[in-house]
Amino acid sequence: MIRKANQNDLREIKKLTEACAKSLQQQNIFQWNENYPSLEKLQNDIQKQELYVFEEENMIISIIVLTSKMDEVYRTINWLGKTDNNLYVHRLATHPEFWGKGYARKMMDYAEEFAIKQNFNSIRLDTFSQNKRNQKFYEAREYTKLGDVYFPHKNDQPFHCYEKLLATAKTKN
Repeated sequence: MIRKANQNDLREIKKLTEACAKSLQQQNIFQWNENYPSLEKLQNDIQKQELYVFEEENMIISIIVLTSKMDEVYRTINWLGKTDNNLYVHRLATHPEFWGKGYARKMMDYAEEFAIKQNFNSIRLDTFSQNKRNQKFYEAREYTKLGDVYFPHKNDQPFHCYEKLLATAKTKN
């Protein structure tokens, strides 16, 4: 079941992101670290009611942040959609024990359905340039790679930005 996260979920969500960071680092993918995502960042996501969890048998398996707010760093990207009515996906993560079982796909299905129901024109996101698996995942979902941004607090490598125009928006843009 996918639902909005609440403050009681915070510690379990933080443990999930720490497990992801550790497993990614073991694969030489330094996308996340001990500083990101911080407990404060996750708490803020919950307070803004933008963090969603996939919960099964009282265990949080996957998380995703859905927001309409564009981070300043994205201003340099030449986006496909020419409106300000876009959904941004952040911090999609699945506990490593459940990798390869379709939970990220379920979370992105949810994000896309959410975006269509809320009449967003597109979905935008970024993924770490060294995480080839994520890039293939988004490209298979028909996201278009548009350019790079940098997050020095995460890593000195670029993050690729992707966008998918939604069917309802293709006639508007």
